[in-house]
Amino acid sequence: MSIRDIESVEEVVFMDEIFDCEQPKRKKKSYRARVSPLEMYSDAEFRRKYRFSQEGAIKLIDLFGAQLKSDGRGGKLSPDLQILTALRCWGRNEVQDDSADLHGISQQSITNVCRRVALSIVEKRQMYIRMPANLDEEVQKINMFSDICGFKSVVGCIDCTHILIPRVPGNEGHYYINRQNFPSLNVQVVCDASLKIMDIVARWYGSAHDSRIFNKSALKLKFEGGQFHGRLLGDSGYACTPYLFTPVLRPRSRKEVRYNAKHGRTRNSVERCFGVLKSRFRCLQTGFRHSLENIKLYIVALAILHNIAIIFNEEEFPVEEEVVEEQELQPIQAVGRGAAVRAAFIEENF
Repeated sequence: MSIRDIESVEEVVFMDEIFDCEQPKRKKKSYRARVSPLEMYSDAEFRRKYRFSQEGAIKLIDLFGAQLKSDGRGGKLSPDLQILTALRCWGRNEVQDDSADLHGISQQSITNVCRRVALSIVEKRQMYIRMPANLDEEVQKINMFSDICGFKSVVGCIDCTHILIPRVPGNEGHYYINRQNFPSLNVQVVCDASLKIMDIVARWYGSAHDSRIFNKSALKLKFEGGQFHGRLLGDSGYACTPYLFTPVLRPRSRKEVRYNAKHGRTRNSVERCFGVLKSRFRCLQTGFRHSLENIKLYIVALAILHNIAIIFNEEEFPVEEEVVEEQELQPIQAVGRGAAVRAAFIEENF
């Protein structure tokens, strides 16, 4: 072999070495160790972190696990791990990266996990969030409200609550700024005397008036169509109608004073419902950091989980003091048929 051939071979070898240096070896993918939280904590500690008892969490896995197929990508997230991860994110409102580290999941996977779990829960919405389907169920609701302080013919209490959301960009962003000057969704809820949510509307922007949300709802059409025999109780931000009683703004008789007192005690059910719901799922209290589409989905999913917690007899969390939501600036004066029906009801029952 000539000297020229040797130099040529050495040049090729040298170039191969350079190429090898420029192309680092592909790092072998590894997965974080995953230990079931059910095995890591005592029941009391588990409940504090995951907002359900261990027994309740196992029941949730049985209810929704079949709909959550194991993630087909490398890590294969089991249904129970997906559900527990979502519960901790919603209940503790932790930073996603922290929750990811705790469960051996990448931060990018947390949003996908929470959305999958929420979708699986919302698929069963009709089983857990519904108004009375027949007269017997309605009478049961009415009797439960009557047991509070004797207020008759109440099938549900209605109110709205604001849920903090990220600032919405674009031309529609200002619609989400409420009267307290922060972006929110104004969520309408109807609950029964046991604090179960029977109806929820979670799509309206923060500046929407409570009465407008109700006027545009399917629930109002059902009451106007005579589907229910009982009535709703609401605050003075709603119009008084034969099927929705509000307080008397300026009571002039002892009967009207007694009516207002019992109305307030009975309607307090929906205020307590908000307190219990937000104390279990802190994200509803402190706000979300997700897309608007996902926030609406999560609110409904958490309402379902709230009802399930009541069905499971899960212990309530202490209700923390929260900012009292601003009252309607101009209470709606009762006039017309609604005022007349309410006056006759007061005269007969108080």
